Amino acid sequence: MWQPAINRPLRLLALVVLAVIVAACSRGTRSDAARAPVNAPASYDVTLTAEKDGQFDYQNVPLTAQDLRAALNYRKEQGLPMKSLLLKRGEKNRVKDSHVVALARIAVALEFTAYIEEKGEINEIRATTKAEPEPEPAK
Repeated sequence: MWQPAINRPLRLLALVVLAVIVAACSRGTRSDAARAPVNAPASYDVTLTAEKDGQFDYQNVPLTAQDLRAALNYRKEQGLPMKSLLLKRGEKNRVKDSHVVALARIAVALEFTAYIEEKGEINEIRATTKAEPEPEPAK
């Protein structure tokens, strides 16, 4: 069937407007803290590798997130260094979102800094906790 020539420019205009709206909505979503450069240490207190099913390899033992938290807490209680941790890609497994989320929760709870190495680049896992709402002033 024949379509009027006016239809194509309107489609193009609608597509451009949609692209501009999406670009405007995504601007400024990252905070200044998220954009700050990473100051990676020269060495790490603990090094983990990502394993399948969201598990971690810690000292050649596959651990779930709960078990890893317990092992790192024990390490901290024993007075061993626990300031920085590096998560690397496993031999057959890549670092997944489940690894990052679990490690971020553990890092916040045990108060250490976690880093992730992917494709030769080291990034810090920066987690924020929800701020408690301020109490309403009395009327």
